[in-house]
Amino acid sequence: MYIDEDTIKSFNLNNTYEQEAQDFPLAYPYRQMNPFPPFPTFPQGPQGMPPSGPPGGPPSSAPNFTPPEPKVQQFGATPLAIDPGAIKPCLRRFVYIWPKRGIGFWAWLTFVGPRSVSGFRWYRNTWRYFGMDLRQISSFQCF
Repeated sequence: MYIDEDTIKSFNLNNTYEQEAQDFPLAYPYRQMNPFPPFPTFPQGPQGMPPSGPPGGPPSSAPNFTPPEPKVQQFGATPLAIDPGAIKPCLRRFVYIWPKRGIGFWAWLTFVGPRSVSGFRWYRNTWRYFGMDLRQISSFQCF
Protein backbone atom coordinates (compact mmCIF):
# COMPACT_ATOMS: atom_id res chain seq x y z
CA MET A 1 0.00 0.00 0.00
CA TYR A 2 1.41 3.36 -0.98
CA ILE A 3 0.46 6.67 0.66
CA ASP A 4 1.62 9.77 -1.13
CA GLU A 5 3.43 12.57 0.67
CA ASP A 6 0.55 15.07 0.29
CA THR A 7 -1.81 12.70 2.08
CA ILE A 8 0.62 12.29 4.96
CA LYS A 9 1.08 16.06 5.28
CA SER A 10 -2.65 16.78 5.22
CA PHE A 11 -3.62 14.05 7.69
CA ASN A 12 -3.97 15.33 11.24
CA LEU A 13 -5.83 13.04 13.64
CA ASN A 14 -6.75 15.77 16.13
CA ASN A 15 -8.16 18.10 13.45
CA THR A 16 -10.07 15.20 11.90
CA TYR A 17 -11.63 14.35 15.25
CA GLU A 18 -12.48 17.98 16.05
CA GLN A 19 -14.23 18.38 12.69
CA GLU A 20 -16.27 15.25 13.31
CA ALA A 21 -17.12 16.28 16.88
CA GLN A 22 -18.36 19.67 15.70
CA ASP A 23 -20.96 17.94 13.55
CA PHE A 24 -22.56 16.31 16.62
CA PRO A 25 -25.44 18.10 18.37
CA LEU A 26 -24.55 19.70 21.73
CA ALA A 27 -26.63 17.17 23.67
CA TYR A 28 -24.88 14.22 22.01
CA PRO A 29 -23.08 12.29 24.79
CA TYR A 30 -19.92 11.54 22.80
CA ARG A 31 -19.31 15.10 21.64
CA GLN A 32 -17.08 15.85 24.60
CA MET A 33 -15.24 12.53 24.49
CA ASN A 34 -11.90 12.71 22.71
CA PRO A 35 -10.13 9.38 22.19
CA PHE A 36 -6.82 11.27 22.06
CA PRO A 37 -7.09 13.98 24.72
CA PRO A 38 -4.28 16.52 24.91
CA PHE A 39 -1.80 16.23 27.72
CA PRO A 40 -3.06 18.12 30.78
CA THR A 41 -1.43 21.43 31.49
CA PHE A 42 -1.10 22.73 35.01
CA PRO A 43 -0.12 26.18 36.16
CA GLN A 44 3.58 26.04 36.96
CA GLY A 45 5.10 27.21 40.22
CA PRO A 46 8.75 27.12 41.28
CA GLN A 47 10.76 24.16 39.95
CA GLY A 48 7.92 23.14 37.63
CA MET A 49 5.61 22.23 40.53
CA PRO A 50 1.98 23.30 40.72
CA PRO A 51 1.47 26.40 42.86
CA SER A 52 1.53 25.98 46.64
CA GLY A 53 -1.62 25.65 48.66
CA PRO A 54 -4.14 22.86 49.12
CA PRO A 55 -6.51 23.67 46.18
CA GLY A 56 -3.86 23.41 43.42
CA GLY A 57 -1.26 21.18 45.00
CA PRO A 58 0.48 20.36 48.25
CA PRO A 59 0.89 22.79 51.15
CA SER A 60 4.06 24.84 51.32
CA SER A 61 5.75 22.49 53.84
CA ALA A 62 5.23 19.27 55.79
CA PRO A 63 4.73 18.97 59.55
CA ASN A 64 8.00 19.13 61.48
CA PHE A 65 7.51 15.97 63.56
CA THR A 66 7.57 12.24 62.94
CA PRO A 67 4.68 10.30 64.52
CA PRO A 68 5.43 7.00 66.27
CA GLU A 69 4.78 3.96 64.11
CA PRO A 70 1.71 1.96 65.18
CA LYS A 71 2.50 -1.28 66.94
CA VAL A 72 2.42 -4.32 64.69
CA GLN A 73 0.47 -7.37 65.81
CA GLN A 74 2.85 -10.17 66.68
CA PHE A 75 0.22 -12.87 66.38
CA GLY A 76 -2.44 -13.23 63.75
CA ALA A 77 -2.74 -12.46 60.10
CA THR A 78 -1.15 -9.42 58.53
CA PRO A 79 -2.98 -7.69 55.69
CA LEU A 80 -1.60 -7.98 52.16
CA ALA A 81 -2.67 -4.44 51.31
CA ILE A 82 -4.19 -1.36 52.87
CA ASP A 83 -7.91 -1.03 52.22
CA PRO A 84 -8.61 1.88 49.85
CA GLY A 85 -11.66 2.81 51.94
CA ALA A 86 -9.45 3.20 55.01
CA ILE A 87 -6.99 5.59 53.37
CA LYS A 88 -9.57 7.57 51.36
CA PRO A 89 -10.34 9.98 54.27
CA CYS A 90 -6.67 11.06 54.03
CA LEU A 91 -7.24 12.78 50.66
CA ARG A 92 -5.91 16.36 50.69
CA ARG A 93 -4.68 15.96 54.25
CA PHE A 94 -1.28 15.29 55.74
CA VAL A 95 -0.64 11.57 56.02
CA TYR A 96 2.44 9.80 57.31
CA ILE A 97 3.10 6.58 55.41
CA TRP A 98 5.26 3.70 56.62
CA PRO A 99 6.14 1.56 53.59
CA LYS A 100 6.88 -2.14 53.93
CA ARG A 101 10.42 -1.39 52.67
CA GLY A 102 12.25 1.83 53.40
CA ILE A 103 11.67 4.69 55.80
CA GLY A 104 8.41 6.50 56.44
CA PHE A 105 7.54 9.85 54.87
CA TRP A 106 4.98 12.65 54.89
CA ALA A 107 2.56 12.72 51.97
CA TRP A 108 -0.26 14.85 50.61
CA LEU A 109 -2.56 12.44 48.74
CA THR A 110 -4.51 13.68 45.72
CA PHE A 111 -5.80 10.31 44.45
CA VAL A 112 -6.89 7.03 46.04
CA GLY A 113 -7.73 4.21 43.67
CA PRO A 114 -8.69 0.59 44.21
CA ARG A 115 -5.05 -0.55 44.18
CA SER A 116 -2.90 2.57 44.46
CA VAL A 117 -2.48 6.08 45.82
CA SER A 118 -0.74 9.10 44.38
CA GLY A 119 0.02 12.63 45.37
CA PHE A 120 3.04 14.43 46.73
CA ARG A 121 5.66 13.18 49.17
CA TRP A 122 7.98 15.33 51.25
CA TYR A 123 11.55 14.59 50.16
CA ARG A 124 14.57 16.73 51.05
CA ASN A 125 12.53 19.79 51.98
CA THR A 126 10.40 19.81 48.84
CA TRP A 127 7.27 18.09 47.56
CA ARG A 128 7.74 15.48 44.83
CA TYR A 129 4.99 13.76 42.90
CA PHE A 130 4.74 10.02 43.63
CA GLY A 131 2.52 7.00 43.20
CA MET A 132 2.45 3.88 45.31
CA ASP A 133 0.78 0.48 45.27
CA LEU A 134 -1.40 -0.14 48.34
CA ARG A 135 0.39 -3.47 48.83
CA GLN A 136 3.63 -1.55 49.51
CA ILE A 137 2.15 0.34 52.51
CA SER A 138 2.68 -1.21 55.93
CA SER A 139 0.67 1.43 57.84
CA PHE A 140 -0.35 5.09 57.68
CA GLN A 141 -1.75 7.83 59.85
CA CYS A 142 -3.78 10.89 58.78
CA PHE A 143 -3.48 14.33 60.35
